Amino acid sequence: MSSNEMETDVVVVGAGNAACCAAVAAHEKGARVLMLEASPEDQRGGNSTYTGGMFRTVYNGVDDVRQLIPDLTDADMANIDLDTYTEEQYFDDMGRLTQYRADPDLTEVMIRKSFETARWMQTKGVRFQLAYGVHGFKHNNRFKFWGGGAVQVWGGGAELVKAWHARLQRENIPVLYETPALSLLQDDDGVKGVLAKRQGKTTLIRAKAVVLACGGFQSNAEMRTRYLGPGWDLAKVRGTKYNTGVGINMALAIGAMPTGHWSGCHATEWDMNAPPFGDLTVGDSFQKHQYPFCIYINANGERFVDEGADFHTFTYAKYGGEVLKQPGQFAWQVFDQKTTHLLREDYRIKRMTKVQADTFEELAPKLEGVNARKFLETVKAYNEAARPNVPFDPNIRDGLCTQGLAINKSNWAQPLDKPPYHAYGVTCGITFTFGGLMINTRSEVQDTAEKSIPGLYAAGELVGGIYYHNYGSGSGLISGAVFGCIAGRQAAERAKAN
Repeated sequence: MSSNEMETDVVVVGAGNAACCAAVAAHEKGARVLMLEASPEDQRGGNSTYTGGMFRTVYNGVDDVRQLIPDLTDADMANIDLDTYTEEQYFDDMGRLTQYRADPDLTEVMIRKSFETARWMQTKGVRFQLAYGVHGFKHNNRFKFWGGGAVQVWGGGAELVKAWHARLQRENIPVLYETPALSLLQDDDGVKGVLAKRQGKTTLIRAKAVVLACGGFQSNAEMRTRYLGPGWDLAKVRGTKYNTGVGINMALAIGAMPTGHWSGCHATEWDMNAPPFGDLTVGDSFQKHQYPFCIYINANGERFVDEGADFHTFTYAKYGGEVLKQPGQFAWQVFDQKTTHLLREDYRIKRMTKVQADTFEELAPKLEGVNARKFLETVKAYNEAARPNVPFDPNIRDGLCTQGLAINKSNWAQPLDKPPYHAYGVTCGITFTFGGLMINTRSEVQDTAEKSIPGLYAAGELVGGIYYHNYGSGSGLISGAVFGCIAGRQAAERAKAN
């Protein structure tokens, strides 16, 4: 074998959460595993490194949560309202958010295996914590968690990737950095490896199975424009610059079936002056997700969405796209002091676009690019709109709504009347794309006849058919983990059989 050839049992393309799950699961089954990562080591992990770490898993009460977070004390629990997030609730959310288009078989596997997969990850060194201040607020001296978001990875995406790569090192699973995959090797018996570029040289890596877990096409401006539409080439990318759709294109080139919402994506509210791609020194903190407690103002000085339609966990991944549609592709989130205590740390970082004033007349000219006169009219109409006599409560859909406006606010619609007023400039930040490869419940990539391509498996963002139109926070990590584990185990079984 030449110096430009390598051989192993299973090749995993990627080095983020889904890829690491696949690699460790395959190793557990006795396979020799080699991982390929396009980025340098200090930027490893794809989008997983940039995630805030929300982890949407089933839990049937306090006992389940304590299994995931064993260091929770009775004193901790005494100040917490923690209900359940059952399989039925999870199914309802996935159906509602995707307009009932999500693949039912994949969705069932993802949900039913979510808790056991989280427990498995915990045995491999991944730690979890309660999502204080993210999916729960302190109200009447108690924390209440809502929307199925009680659990997150401790330390967020950076610690998740760190924990996984510590496990890879412990298991002696090699990762080749700055080694992008170029194409798949295939013969009449199926996929037999990968052609990659290593240290500037084309390298043949023979394997008995390949797992693709290298992200969607969100970092590829050409593919964004081709599939998402005009204007999406100008969107900022929340995460890595290395998720360019290579894995998807490699599979399509050998006859894989494309599926899912190719014109859809996860896109959030992102600081308008953030860099074009993610910055690991800031991580996820360019996000601005507390808009249910503000009013959104576009360049015309007008509101353009129902900020309180639902908890942010169920709207944040589509409202970035709404911002992109606005004139100039930006908007301002305007708050008063009544909800300052509810704002996440993301609103307190040094690198952000913020203005403040004691009156709206002083604030208006500070909102760069906004029609000041129309803004003042919009605020006046919003503040004077009729409201039901119900109390404000950030932990429930409180029904505190406006009445009589062109776009009413459905919940948390307090008047903005306690200065100083503060506003945050945002644009669209794309996280990942929804279109991708068709797989079955064994993570086997399907061809255009919907038959499995022997030896080829996929997991993570490049899988299509799970998300349409919208997304519930934390479900991406669990999808990647569940199907990553399945892919790794199936790949190892194939390697044994061949």
